[in-house]
Amino acid sequence: MRMRHKKNLDSRLEAVSDYLITLRNESLNFNDTENEKHYLDFGELFGNDNPIYLEVGCGMGTFGTTYAEQNPNINMLCVEKVRDVICTACEKAKDKNLKNIKFLDCSAEYLPSYIKEKSISTVFLNFSCPYPKKRYAAHRLTSERFLNIYRSIMTDNAAIYQKTDNMHFFEYSIESFSQNGFKLSNISLDLHNSDFEGNIVTEYEARFSAQGYPIYRLEARL
Repeated sequence: MRMRHKKNLDSRLEAVSDYLITLRNESLNFNDTENEKHYLDFGELFGNDNPIYLEVGCGMGTFGTTYAEQNPNINMLCVEKVRDVICTACEKAKDKNLKNIKFLDCSAEYLPSYIKEKSISTVFLNFSCPYPKKRYAAHRLTSERFLNIYRSIMTDNAAIYQKTDNMHFFEYSIESFSQNGFKLSNISLDLHNSDFEGNIVTEYEARFSAQGYPIYRLEARL
């Protein structure tokens, strides 16, 4: 689902600058992320030492803002690379006057440059792009490439929670997690018809569920 370019985008982003961390650095190549470190100071950003939960590809922010609102004792860091989309997410956080959420304006490949090792307590992957063509498999957020990134920044007892509507992507993810040393649990092939409680429905999830698609979910731990 493509979002139209927002009018007055720059001024709208400026209005939510307290929520937005802009890290676009055209000189930093993805391949240099292991060598160039520009770590975020979470204590300074959030004003506390509460656990950091990371959502990769937060879209318009429904999940992140809802989760932050429901869990005031955690800090949400939401990553999104599309500026029009992250603008809407920041505006939702501002409307709710949330103090425990920030939005990081960058691609997931950059995360090792900005997030210290073993600093993320939970990772959420909600309706990531499945990149169905095999030649783009390395771009999938559950490919070995990205699992190694999450592994480096996750605490020892951290978990990854994934939801998707795409069966083939889900099957790929199960295989990728398993091959890369993650243990899977609470696998659901039809989340909305399961006994799972506390599910936060994202924009994509509502759309796909209304069309009759089952929602797949899993939990992965090292």
